Amino acid sequence: MLRVNNVTLSFGKRVLFDEVNLTFNKGYCYGVIGANGAGKSTFLKILAGEIEPTKGSVEITPGERMAVLNQNHFAFDEFTVLHTVLMGHQKMWEIMKERDALYAKADFTEKDGIRAGELEGEFGEMGGYTAESDAAALLSDLGVKESFHELLMKDIAGALKVRVLLAQALFGNPDILVLDEPTNDLDVETINWLENFLADYENICIVVSHDRHFLDSVCTNVADVDRQKIKIYTGNYSFWYESSQLVARQMSDKNKKTEDKRAALLDFIARFSANASKSKQATSRKKALEKLTIEEIEPSNRRYPGIIFKQLREVGNQILNIEKLEKKAEDGRVLFSNVNFSVNKGDKIAFVSKDHLALTSFFDIINGELTADKGKYEWGTTVTKAYLPNDNTPFFQQKDINLMDWLRQYVPPHVTDVDEPFLRGFLGKMLFSGDEVLKKTNVLSGGEKVRCMLSRMMLQDPNVVILDEPTNHLDLESIQSFNESMSTFKGIVLLTSHDHTFLQTVANRVIELTPSGIIDRLTTFDEYLQDARVKQLREEMYPKDMLVKV
Repeated sequence: MLRVNNVTLSFGKRVLFDEVNLTFNKGYCYGVIGANGAGKSTFLKILAGEIEPTKGSVEITPGERMAVLNQNHFAFDEFTVLHTVLMGHQKMWEIMKERDALYAKADFTEKDGIRAGELEGEFGEMGGYTAESDAAALLSDLGVKESFHELLMKDIAGALKVRVLLAQALFGNPDILVLDEPTNDLDVETINWLENFLADYENICIVVSHDRHFLDSVCTNVADVDRQKIKIYTGNYSFWYESSQLVARQMSDKNKKTEDKRAALLDFIARFSANASKSKQATSRKKALEKLTIEEIEPSNRRYPGIIFKQLREVGNQILNIEKLEKKAEDGRVLFSNVNFSVNKGDKIAFVSKDHLALTSFFDIINGELTADKGKYEWGTTVTKAYLPNDNTPFFQQKDINLMDWLRQYVPPHVTDVDEPFLRGFLGKMLFSGDEVLKKTNVLSGGEKVRCMLSRMMLQDPNVVILDEPTNHLDLESIQSFNESMSTFKGIVLLTSHDHTFLQTVANRVIELTPSGIIDRLTTFDEYLQDARVKQLREEMYPKDMLVKV
């Protein structure tokens, strides 16, 4: 068990947490959610002992071991990949080092022999004799091939380091597992493996993630960080979101009878409980939901941006035609080739690839910001595009400019009546209110810059929206609003994202860019992932050493 007792954390006059009391129990997975800056990652650091609270304490049942996903990708550069994973069980690793040092002694004494025997006993009890094979299996499950296991960490790619550090945290079945954004830089297959691993995990898991599909798949509870407090709710993220929205709507409907409200909530809980029975976390989640009382559900205090795209006009029959497009990276590898397809009315296309540089390069090419090595593309004359690039740095080069003036320079010619209320309206939808619209662009956070970009895009009244990793830097509230906006948008959407839920709920077509050509399917994202023929084609169309180069 893990207990948080009266934890308070303040930085000067700013209070981040005020008298937080929580208990985390074995067999449950807790998803920590909250707006950007609310203190989610800081809270995990308090649990891990990396930050001392101003007041209060964190208590762990004696003898239990906590493992934390390390965020420093360079901390183990001088160790081999396999040894880095073994170091996840610190006590076992120390026993291994002491035991090996004893056996390496030239003057091995009787006293050394007694000590070695003691160490061998402890080592065996911890499962040490299968530790290396267990670590190797874990690495393989996470997509780190055996040929990398004896390499130094400094000699492998960054994407691989992320997987090794995740294996380190998972190794040895820790009693408490603390994970901050564990799905970063993982592909769909590896995320799916991790979801299954955590769904079967029998100890305590506490995780921060912006991936809603991941939270829904693994979490039995949500720990909501809001207004200096943390409250634990039963159910996964979707249940928390839908139930809090339902209660908020009911509270605003003053004429609705209390009995009707209660009946609607009970029906919602019953339906969600039935759906939860399909998940691997079914037993604990379903029982908890069945015991849930109406009084435990509260409306969310979150602010959700108003992301509303309107088309100035509908697209015509010709939207985008692409012929034999090809692009290589600077290191000479082929990002994609032989790309041939047309965009049709009603298309919302999810673009995927094992190499994200292929996706960013493709989007930059069709937006005129990069030149293809071969082939051509042609947009229809009725198309009005709005592009959210992966890197928005070029849009924020001016240092001494406020948000109002920044947005003003992107007003399209068809908009004639541009006054202060007009610009404030677009910024207000993105939660910039009052004097915040006079904030300088050079002090914006990553999430604020993306929200500014969305204001700019909405101004265009586009009929084609192009999105390269649209959820980067956004909090869950903004992601949720953005997702719903794109799901209901009447125009064309071309997007790539690591957000599984975004792709599944928006896209009706999937195109995969590979070095050998494309895979093109009129299907949902989940159906695409399950398509046996697609899996076979992916094996054939990528180089065998693809992971090395990504």
